[in-house]
Amino acid sequence: MPSIYDLKPRFQALLRPLNQSLVNNGITANMVTLAAMVLSIMLGVAIAAFPATQWLLLLMPLWLFVRMALNAIDGMLAREHQMQSRLGAVLNEIGDVVSDSALYLPLALVPGVDALPVVLIAVIAIMVEMVGVVAIQIGASRRYDGPFGKSDRAFAFGFLCLLLGLGVTPGAWSTGLLWLMVALSVMTLLNRARQALRESDGAQEA
Repeated sequence: MPSIYDLKPRFQALLRPLNQSLVNNGITANMVTLAAMVLSIMLGVAIAAFPATQWLLLLMPLWLFVRMALNAIDGMLAREHQMQSRLGAVLNEIGDVVSDSALYLPLALVPGVDALPVVLIAVIAIMVEMVGVVAIQIGASRRYDGPFGKSDRAFAFGFLCLLLGLGVTPGAWSTGLLWLMVALSVMTLLNRARQALRESDGAQEA
């Protein structure tokens, strides 16, 4: 199934000139990963503390774009500049899950926003990424199948926060969007599990 994640190679190509500059200044892949996680937590805490503050919500789409860039950069630094490590792999997976939870769960506190689907999306997102990693244990590759992976969640939540930050009153439209995200999250969970099992079965037959 198509996903925004499929655009990652083109996005990385645009960011590649920046990588050498970071390397020249002693910036490592793990430093980028940790910075993305810490800043995500900080924004999430700020929204949780002041959920009715619209300008904080407007920061969300901007930060989600920057975070997407940082996620692409840390991967390129690791692969293309010999910075791959077991610690880096752990930080990368944990950082994504922690950042998603820290950014999205506080939206359940925003006045007028239906909290239940927000919480469900965050919980299912953890399960989706877990299945993607567990695929390796059964002989498949790390699965990134859509239709609602990390990049797609970021786009959807960024769009939601943009409208809320611009003063659009939450209601049936926001609740409907959130439940659609829940449904797409469940589809993604099942799709990743199915594709992982199919790849594993194919590897065993070969």
